[in-house]
This record gives sequence, C-alpha cells and structure tokens, in this order.
Amino acid sequence: MQPEPRVFDRRMLTILLIVFVQMIGTAMVNPILPLYAQSEFAMSPELITLLLTAFFGAQFIAGPTIGRMSDRRGRLPVLLISQVGTVIAFVMIGFAESVPILFFARVLDGITGGNIVVAQAYVTDIMPENKRTQALGYVMAAFGLGFIVGPAVGGVLASGLGPQMPFLIAAAAALITVLLTWFTLEETLSDADQARNRDSKRANMRLTTMLGNVPLLAVMGVSFVSRFGFGLLIGTFALFAEAVLFSGEDFAAVSLGVGLLLMVVGVGQFFTQIVILPAMLRRFGDPAIVIMGAAARAFGMFTLAVATEPLLGSVSMIAFAVGSGLLLPALQSLVTKTVAPELRGGILGAHQSVMSLGVIIATAVSGGLFAVDPTLPNWLGGALLSLAILPAAFLWAWSRKNSAMDGGLAVATK
Repeated sequence: MQPEPRVFDRRMLTILLIVFVQMIGTAMVNPILPLYAQSEFAMSPELITLLLTAFFGAQFIAGPTIGRMSDRRGRLPVLLISQVGTVIAFVMIGFAESVPILFFARVLDGITGGNIVVAQAYVTDIMPENKRTQALGYVMAAFGLGFIVGPAVGGVLASGLGPQMPFLIAAAAALITVLLTWFTLEETLSDADQARNRDSKRANMRLTTMLGNVPLLAVMGVSFVSRFGFGLLIGTFALFAEAVLFSGEDFAAVSLGVGLLLMVVGVGQFFTQIVILPAMLRRFGDPAIVIMGAAARAFGMFTLAVATEPLLGSVSMIAFAVGSGLLLPALQSLVTKTVAPELRGGILGAHQSVMSLGVIIATAVSGGLFAVDPTLPNWLGGALLSLAILPAAFLWAWSRKNSAMDGGLAVATK
C-alpha cells in the first residue's frame, strides 16, 4: 500500500509562516485604518469606506493577471513582487500627509495584493487533491492566527504610540515575508511546466468557457454573495463599534476594543480550521461544508445587528469566525476542482477577483447604509449570506450526481 500523503512538509510549513506573518501586518492595519482616516484626515464615513473600495477595486482588476502570471512565469517571482508592493504601500500610509496619498497606497496594495492568491496556488501545486481542502484550511488557520495577534497588537500600538505606528510595524512584517520567501522556498513549476502553461490551448480562460462551466459559476456565485456580506461588515465594523458597541469612549479605548473583538474572530477561525474543519471533512464533502459556513456567517451578522454591547458583539464575531473557517477553504478547494491543473493559478486569481467585486460594491454602499442606520449593513449582510445558501445547495445537489471526484465536482475542461 502507498503511504497516506502528508499535509505538512517543509514547503507547507514555510507557506504557513509566510501567511501568518503577512496577516499579522494586515490585521494590525485594517481595524485602525478607518479610525486613522477619521481622526487624522477628517474623512467622512462614505469616503472612508471608499478606501476599502479602492483596495478591492485594484485587486479585482489585477487578480486574474497575477494568477495567470504565476502559472506562466512561476510562483516565486510573482510572490516576491507582490510582497514588496505591500511593504511600500504600508510605508506610504504611515507617512501619508494627504487623502490622495492614502488612496494611492491602497490602490498599490490592491494591485500587488496577489501574494495570498499565489500562496494558495503554491499549496495546490504541492498537495494531492484529496488533501487540498485540509491544506487550504491550514492556510486559512494561519490567517486566523494572524488575526488573533494582529488586531490586538494594532490596537495597543495605536492607543499607546499613535495611529501611524501600526502601519510602519505592518511594513516591517511584510518585509519579513519577502525574506522568508527568498531564502526558504523553491519554485513549484518547472521551466517545462511554465512553458506548457503558456502554450496550452486551455491556458486562456475565455469568458464563454467559464459561463459554460456550471459548477464553477455556482462556486463563484456563493463567493460573490458571501463576500458582499463580508464587505458590508468590514466597511463599517470600526464605525459601528464606535457608534454602538463602545459609544462614548475615546479613540484609544475604541481602537483597543475593535482590536480585541477582531482578535476573537482570529481565535474562532483558527480553532475552526484546526479542529472543526478536519472533523467535518471526514463526514461531509466541500459543498455541504459551504452550506454550513454560509449559515453560520449569516447568524453572526444577524446577531451583530441586534448587539448593543461588546459581549453580544463577541458572540456574533465567534459565529462569523466559525462560518469563515468552514466556508473559505471549501470554496477555494472547489474552484480548483472545476478547471484543468494548468489553470489553477488563473482560476484562483479569477476567484479572488469575483470576491473582490463583491467587496468593492459592498464597501462602496456600506458608508451610505451606515449613515441611514448603523445596523442596516449588518441586517443586509445577514440576509445576503442567507441567500448564498441557494447556490451552495445547487453545488451539493450537483455533487450527488457527479461523484467522480473527492468533493463531488467533475472537472470542466472543455
């Protein structure tokens, strides 16, 4: 008998460390940026949420290109370039003296923000198909662990050393990932692989081909709707916390409170992907896990909509974290199973763009919704995440009829 393939090897452990360090930096920045923009630049809620829109808009445009470039030119060069872009963007935010510089930095970070997509493609390269969801779950666990450390550190730094400090420390963390990548990883695609991906007749993902790929469209539909709900949450969470959960508190207290609440998300997501997800994978396929994840996320947003104090806010964050821990790795694994192997990087980039599009639209409207009623983005997000169960149910039904693959989906290669 052949030995069971291992989820962990040296390369996988290095990728997890890179993602963890990267997410510490990102998690320090995200909860502080809205408060930083409001306090230092007197930006309105509508303009603040457009900072997020600018990032995801740039990521939407660049995502497929970054993914396909990694298929054709190798994972490592693209990973390094995107990480350097993140370093420069964080430094620019920390030293920004005007609103246009803030927006430029966010666009730059979005354009070069394919490092996580390429890291996921790297994992799919080195993992056998029957271990892919679990391996991507560990990548998301590294995300979660970064969010355990990052928000709390960012809140402490902002409250104790000023709002600029989290961005400069985040730049240093991103620089560490550049060094880790350069010195510890080797390329997973040989020169022959890259040449084949460039020359393959199937290497270009035509829109008509994607539209004819029914399971791919279902995965993309779930991803878009779920990320739209997520965009409503992240677009207004810090503002909601200041207005409702920590009403009347000063900047330092709100920053710390927001950081700690997001740390709860990190703890919940990490626990889900280390303990709950592997247990679920032994009993259920990816489509069923997607349904459960969407339902848990919806419950979390509905709970946040009625929360008026931090304790109930923590409950909502735990539910949202469990949902994210189940939903995201299963979706990422499913999307790679709907296309040929030479398209993995490209389809992950396209998947990232679809998710970014959901966040773009959501963050663009979230400020206006918040201005009408601080709870409105949370109610709408819960409703939309509930709707995401419908295409997920279609995937489950499809998998029952097409059981040729682990996880239930047949690869569409024509």
